[in-house]
Amino acid sequence: MAKRKTALVTGSTSGIGLAIARRLGSEGYNIVLNSFEPEASVSDAIGAVKSTARGGVAYIQADLALEQGTDLVIDTIARFGRIDVLVNNAGIQKVARIEDFLQEDWERVRAIILDGAFQTIRAAVPDMLSRKWGRIINIASAHALVASPFKSAYVAAKHGLLGLTKTVALEVAENAITVNAICPGYVLTPLVEKQLKDQSQVHAMSKEQVKREIMLAPQPTRQFVEVEEIAAMAAYLCGDMARSITGTSIAIDGGWTAH
Repeated sequence: MAKRKTALVTGSTSGIGLAIARRLGSEGYNIVLNSFEPEASVSDAIGAVKSTARGGVAYIQADLALEQGTDLVIDTIARFGRIDVLVNNAGIQKVARIEDFLQEDWERVRAIILDGAFQTIRAAVPDMLSRKWGRIINIASAHALVASPFKSAYVAAKHGLLGLTKTVALEVAENAITVNAICPGYVLTPLVEKQLKDQSQVHAMSKEQVKREIMLAPQPTRQFVEVEEIAAMAAYLCGDMARSITGTSIAIDGGWTAH
């Protein structure tokens, strides 16, 4: 078990994170799932990963908003003896005008997306350096490359995540460790579904109008990105043929950032 590569995926009990965990598990990695919820509350997600996994599967409850990222990595290494792949996927969204944006909302969005990634990366790099191999994948967003109104905290945090990606990539480049950011456009995940109410309020539109005129309008393909597309890219970045891809952002956004 200890010789099998281990992947930690934060925020992995639904949406993009779950799809990545399932894909990597099916390819033979030990998988550590994570969210802030008790294990009993996410048993369906754990079962879904176990159903196709070829390695071990563990769940570690940790809230990145409470600075538990370091402990999450330490616990991962304790479970499987190593960490080879780190996927920072955990994130939340808050939609509001800047003058109405609450300080606590700003801090929680930043803490989970940016501070949490900093903590997990800082804790994982020494173990990767000890074997001179590793893959760090930060799930950023098209909003790490461009902005949209009413999402000040999210856009700022995702831009910061891209800067963190580039910096760490330079620091570990000579040790066969790659660090990249995947930047999806709109993916119809539970996180995006939760945005619909806030978006419809600030734009004075119905939820269907928000989907059509706000979410899909900037994507020339006029379709949501599928979680499996993100998972496939993550799996490729983990492979040896991706050894020269580092410090970059890969947009999977239906052409959004080509404008």
